[in-house]
Amino acid sequence: MTIFDVMRSQAFSVYPERVKKLVVAADIDRSLDERARDDARFEVIRRPVRTEDELIAVVGDAHVLATRAYNKVTQRVLDAAPHLELIVQGTSGIDNVDLEAARARGIEVINMPGVNANAVAELVIAFMISLTRTVPFYHRQVVRGDFQRDDCATRHELRHFRLGIIGLGNVGKLVARLAGAFGVRVFAYDPYLTEFPGATPVATLQELLATTDILTMHVPLTEETRKMVGAAEIAALSRGSYLINASRGEVLDQQAAFDAIAAGHLAGLALDVYDPEPPEAPLPDDPRILLTPHIAGCSYEVKTTVGGKLFEKIVAFYGTR
Repeated sequence: MTIFDVMRSQAFSVYPERVKKLVVAADIDRSLDERARDDARFEVIRRPVRTEDELIAVVGDAHVLATRAYNKVTQRVLDAAPHLELIVQGTSGIDNVDLEAARARGIEVINMPGVNANAVAELVIAFMISLTRTVPFYHRQVVRGDFQRDDCATRHELRHFRLGIIGLGNVGKLVARLAGAFGVRVFAYDPYLTEFPGATPVATLQELLATTDILTMHVPLTEETRKMVGAAEIAALSRGSYLINASRGEVLDQQAAFDAIAAGHLAGLALDVYDPEPPEAPLPDDPRILLTPHIAGCSYEVKTTVGGKLFEKIVAFYGTR
């Protein structure tokens, strides 16, 4: 410890109101705690919670609140945190935060765009391969002792498919690049972009639906994107198409997708996100459907780096004040 560290520590002990209480309300790697505890400006309180009421119970003294997508930071939560100055979210999406209420209070909201993009993109590619090669179906066969290979010639390699991507942001770009490595023809719809690396742009969503065999969504949840893919959009896909959602559950009419599987219009469906979340039981038990518990962005690499990056954003925020 240098003389400057000692002086700073003494200064904050004399003026305790300058110490910022950091409440870690989510499962974020402990490098956030460790780095904050080494900084005399912060007091760390780790209280991972899930429900709104649980969050209300732990935010009372917080100046900084660290969250993930499952923490619903509502008006009620903000009302329970009179000292709150900063919300740092360990994910890219921030639709779980009442942004209007936060802005009205002057509370800054900082997220981590792209931090888990590679992890999400890799799972989407895994979904594509698993669905088009009917991996869940074959898994069930082998488990029950049915070792049949006669129909394998009806499955195609990815290079025979057209992929349609809604939203060519951090994740969408990576999906396009990875899919392109398999020889997939990639098309994308994103009305906010002028450049489409790795993908052929289409002008409208309807045009994308008409030119794709596999549809994947990578958009934030906004009023514009809510239920943007419903029964009509799914019907516009050619019979035998595949549908993947690893963005937000609310951008898809989930029941319409299940109905399309039951009717045989969709050949496969993969969901990592749901509406509501967790999903309400019972869910269809069908080998054409792949379901994962919102883990597309979860990997060792993501989990062990988010904390440190969040702390850097916190320091940068207070360094400008």
